[in-house]
Amino acid sequence: MLKKRRNVLGVVLLLMLSLLLTACGGAESGNKNSGGSSGSAGAKQLNAGVSFYIASMDAHQDYNGWYTNVYGVTQELFRLNGDHEVEPWLAEDAKVSEDGRTWTVTVKENAAFSNGTAVTADMVVRNLQRAAEVNARFAYLAEFEMSALDDRTFTITTPEAYPTMKNDLASPELAIMDLDESEDLDNAPVCTGPFVVKSFTSKGDVEVVRNENYWNGAVQLDSAKFYYMPEDDTKQMALQKGEIDCYDFATAAGKALFEADPESYTVTTLPASRLQFYILNEATMDDAVREAVVKIVDKEAIVSYLDGTVSMTDGPFAESSAYGKATAPTPDVEGAQQALEADGYVKNADGYYEKDGEELDLNIAYYAARSLDTLAILMQEQLDAAGIRSHLTCEEDPDATYIANQDFDLALYCMIADKAGDPYYFIDSTLRDGSYFDVGGFDSAECEALIDELQYEGDADRRAELANEIIQMAIDDNAFSYVGLFNKITITKANMSGFAEHLPYDFYGIDENNIYLLTYTPGA
Repeated sequence: MLKKRRNVLGVVLLLMLSLLLTACGGAESGNKNSGGSSGSAGAKQLNAGVSFYIASMDAHQDYNGWYTNVYGVTQELFRLNGDHEVEPWLAEDAKVSEDGRTWTVTVKENAAFSNGTAVTADMVVRNLQRAAEVNARFAYLAEFEMSALDDRTFTITTPEAYPTMKNDLASPELAIMDLDESEDLDNAPVCTGPFVVKSFTSKGDVEVVRNENYWNGAVQLDSAKFYYMPEDDTKQMALQKGEIDCYDFATAAGKALFEADPESYTVTTLPASRLQFYILNEATMDDAVREAVVKIVDKEAIVSYLDGTVSMTDGPFAESSAYGKATAPTPDVEGAQQALEADGYVKNADGYYEKDGEELDLNIAYYAARSLDTLAILMQEQLDAAGIRSHLTCEEDPDATYIANQDFDLALYCMIADKAGDPYYFIDSTLRDGSYFDVGGFDSAECEALIDELQYEGDADRRAELANEIIQMAIDDNAFSYVGLFNKITITKANMSGFAEHLPYDFYGIDENNIYLLTYTPGA
């Protein structure tokens, strides 16, 4: 009898435990899903709000690769980490010849497409060649000789030493796709990422599901859906209602709203790579005027006004990078006025500086995007308070107007300064003699020689030293002034992580390691 009772009791306990686990499992699934919006009960689906859309899933076209990466569909040979360093992804390694011209790249042995087909060196070469054909920004790749040596190894030979090859191969537009088996590159390319396309609406929402043949381990999420929501207010409301779990590039208002409820939401803010800066025209302003402007413009006050959407910077790159160690003058209105007065400027009856009877009146040229309109107004107010009159010139297309014709005293601009974990692109674009942004008259033979050295230098530490020295020259000459780096502001539910919120680059999102549920309270 006692034995029978124990058996019955055991069965009852097992039934109770089963019911308890089922109840807990249901609660856990409710947390893992977003407001019950996932497809099947218990499935781990992440729902995200995104601010941009793409017309095609073809990663090689336009900037599509930025977003196919975010969706977890595509991958490149290399990737960038949170320390602005390049690390292997589909590639195992890349070694360069002694003359710096030939790179030998080895593809990881287990790298595979979602259809189970191995990623071969030949397929990689064909992808790079196709990107050169269909994307003008990568047309330069056609000048390189590429050859597959065996199934996993290929070479890239360049006309001259090319130390940033791995950085280039980390560009999201150089994603590796199965060009033979992708019947529809625009809507459902066969790629290597942890997720595959379930549904795609051109210029709209995207839904992905787990890649069951993923080459790099278990994929934590079952699926994810990316809702195109261009307005921040819409994303805020959707997150509060539980319709989405996260979104990035939040506004100051969104940041403040969710920071006020830390038990429910996590706000992650990182200085990213998009830079606000201005060029000082040496042809229209002498040394004293440029010095005065830089000392008057209070970047800290400007950044404070922009309310957390940008971080103040002394140079064009994040201070956390090895090549982001430049220093800029602190605001000094009195010192600025002394510089002007030593150069012969005096204040007139209206309180503005003039010289030889001609009032100083600076033309601040800008375009109304990326908060440059706000930046222009704040700069004008600061200059006015110090005794320098200025007027604002707003252009719809800066590249066709004040950048092209150099019709400015101060030219405001915004661009991605660090696109691949290396300083050369921005320096070559702005400080090289004859470069696109060489429109302010900055001229230094010493700086030119350092840029030449940077172009071919293969040692990362030395590259950082050179970059810091070059940027400091431009700052010391009052040729360029760097104001702020736009912050990447990511809002997530407090119980989730894994939306690339700790990476400063725009082009990463979910991956196989997404840890959706960090904490679980039964009944929550």
